[in-house]
Amino acid sequence: MLNGFKDFILRGNVISLAIGLAVGAAFTAVVTGFSNAFIVPLIALFTRGTGDFSKATFTVDGAIFPYGLFISAAIAFLITAAVLYFLVVVPMAKVQNRFTAKEEEEKADIKAALRDCPRCFSEIPVVATRCGHCTSDVEPDAEARALAGLPAQR
Repeated sequence: MLNGFKDFILRGNVISLAIGLAVGAAFTAVVTGFSNAFIVPLIALFTRGTGDFSKATFTVDGAIFPYGLFISAAIAFLITAAVLYFLVVVPMAKVQNRFTAKEEEEKADIKAALRDCPRCFSEIPVVATRCGHCTSDVEPDAEARALAGLPAQR
């Protein structure tokens, strides 16, 4: 029973997840610090307010609602999301598109290409030698069979 737990913990994806969470928490602290040190004072300059949202509250029947904490957290979240999107997601998407575009060009699925059967006019694969609908023999496209890696027939 303990061996299974040890195998689970020492598995690579669990360790990667733990490292990712630790780095994410540190990144969140940095973004929160940046937000409180630079963004909040800039907003205060534009709004001619104090800029310290964390102390902003309102009271209803003696209950205190610290809405400023939410505003500070929302600003930190937006900065975190923007940084992750523009510095991680967009570059990774470009890299992925670069590799998948080359793979798609190299591996054109010629077997999925269709043509009409000359006898029953049903759609059949370009590389087919017999119609799957009317079972009549059809002339295979030699070029398509060569691209698909199939042997030439007839």
